[in-house]
Amino acid sequence: MDPITTSRRNFLRFTAGAAGLAAGLSACGTSGPQSSGGSSTGGTTASGASYWFLTGAPQEAIRDAQVKRFNDANSGTQIKTTKFQNDAFKQKIKTAIGAGQAPTLIWGWGGGGLKSYVDANQVEDLTGWFGQNAELKNGIFPSAFGAATVSSKIYAMPVETTTPIVLFYDKRSFEKIGAEPPKSWGDIMNLVPKFNEKGIAPFSLGGQSRWTNMMWLEFLFDRIGGPEVFQNIFDGKADGWNDPAAIQALTEVQNLVKANGFIKGFSSITADSNADQALLFTGKAAMMLHGAWTYGNMKTSGGDFVTGGHLGYMNFPPVDGGKGDPSNTVGNPGQYLSISSKATDGEKETAKKFLANNTLDDASVDAWVKSGNIPVVKSAKDKLSSVSDENDKAWLNFVYDTSANAKSFAQSWDQALSPAAAETLLDNIAKLFQLSVTPQQFASNMNAVIGK
Repeated sequence: MDPITTSRRNFLRFTAGAAGLAAGLSACGTSGPQSSGGSSTGGTTASGASYWFLTGAPQEAIRDAQVKRFNDANSGTQIKTTKFQNDAFKQKIKTAIGAGQAPTLIWGWGGGGLKSYVDANQVEDLTGWFGQNAELKNGIFPSAFGAATVSSKIYAMPVETTTPIVLFYDKRSFEKIGAEPPKSWGDIMNLVPKFNEKGIAPFSLGGQSRWTNMMWLEFLFDRIGGPEVFQNIFDGKADGWNDPAAIQALTEVQNLVKANGFIKGFSSITADSNADQALLFTGKAAMMLHGAWTYGNMKTSGGDFVTGGHLGYMNFPPVDGGKGDPSNTVGNPGQYLSISSKATDGEKETAKKFLANNTLDDASVDAWVKSGNIPVVKSAKDKLSSVSDENDKAWLNFVYDTSANAKSFAQSWDQALSPAAAETLLDNIAKLFQLSVTPQQFASNMNAVIGK
């Protein structure tokens, strides 16, 4: 969504031996590193294809290399690329698709944006193609297909990288109260007064940014009711926000607020400034629910917090009696490439050949891992042994295992929903955390925009 700024959901720089794990990809697609856009490379033929994507390091160079490998191997069917800055891309692609003039290959974030393309009959149904390319499909994390699927059909290929939301914690803070990391929601609530008694905030939270609050609800909805609760909302089921599991999740998060579970003044703290991360690595807060993209900044800005072994991390714990599988995660399951339904048969075949041979090939997987990211394929595991820094290696293995083993990987809600519904969501989430709306009022406000 547009309201989210450039620093959000990015892997920031951290070093892993000579390979240099560099700045990574925007994790939710709402922003990214900006550089000059609108440039084009390559040539076209009658059976070639066009491909639009975002600028910014390191992803731009990796995508360029993918196209070059394809063009070098297919002299008669070249792919022409056009590159845009983030905001320009979102405007251009929307206009082009609306006019039936989309590029052959449509880069995107899946979810609500993809659903709008499907509803307008602008993208190809790839379900049958994946059926014919079972080896390719089976090599991709199964959970990555959720945001590529609309009404049980696949309309995009998951590509590039995965970034789950993680429960980070400061091992030093737990030592101060003589406790272990939480294994359940009940443990979390029991830890809150213990940290407060020691003058340590239980959780850091950049609540002014709103989307940071959303991550709590994403996990609680899943852990209490399972992924079908939000899936019903995404599918436009009337009164979906009033599901009993949803009301319980909304109530639980307000219980945490009322128990002083978050840092004092969290509603005025921004995530864009990384102030919430600083509260964790300086020992002012014991825990933080945040995206995997924060690891790099905590390593470079947190002194010996990472290098000294003080950082702990885990998947969100289960809720007692909840239906959600504890392996489930939320965040950004991948990025996505669709094929325009308006392309010629020759262009579509070129695009499918590129998808099959050049987007998740060995060279691409190697490049993503070297950039400090986990690509959406099972073969990435084999690359992690080359990471020389032991902290980085352990971290990347954790991200891999979380993504690969998730029975469900829910896409961030503000990306899964339409822009209008997402803005209403973020506004109401802020009110929920400020205790200015009740869980039932929240549900009623959100039910009013289901399907819009």
